[in-house]
Amino acid sequence: MNGLVNSIIIGIFVFGSAAHAAPPAPPVSELVTDAFVAETRDWLKAPVVAISVQAQNTRRGVLSENQILALDRQWRAEREADDKPLIAATLTSPLSIYLLRRQADTLGLYTELFVMDRNGLNVGQSAITSDYWQGDEAKFQKTFNVGSKAVFVDDAEWDEERQIWRAQLNLTLTDDAGSAIGAATVEINLTELQRRTANSDE
Repeated sequence: MNGLVNSIIIGIFVFGSAAHAAPPAPPVSELVTDAFVAETRDWLKAPVVAISVQAQNTRRGVLSENQILALDRQWRAEREADDKPLIAATLTSPLSIYLLRRQADTLGLYTELFVMDRNGLNVGQSAITSDYWQGDEAKFQKTFNVGSKAVFVDDAEWDEERQIWRAQLNLTLTDDAGSAIGAATVEINLTELQRRTANSDE
């Protein structure tokens, strides 16, 4: 009897695990094409993007590592606090509003958008990020630190909560003269992009 009960329990566990197993990862390189990157660059050319980044670059200047880490600690602390001056100022900026609307307009294609200055600090974002400084991550180091035309697409990751595959497209941002001023991260719902691409091919 105990053996039968154990078998049933194991069967339920295996079935439940299989039901929530991630589907195969979409082919990122086939979905995030040159055309997709070019389209992303086009909407990142909106004046509010460069104006906001350059304004923060001018206001903050080149910060030391200690100054950057202090701002990042402030951001992390504010996430748990009632008073959030730094977070509030960032999320209510014209750039953040633009990014939020851009994300909403795509009806689920983008899961997160944020823009960084030359220090790797957030300038605008569509939602509260876990940290304020992105300069120690590949999204910044493989774009802004590489050059004005740099593009870095991260590996696909399974989002268990939303049950989707996602990946980040990262680009260097430039001014009118083509000089690097910051970077942008566009997190893509690969599951949705794959669905739209399949439908367009029919």
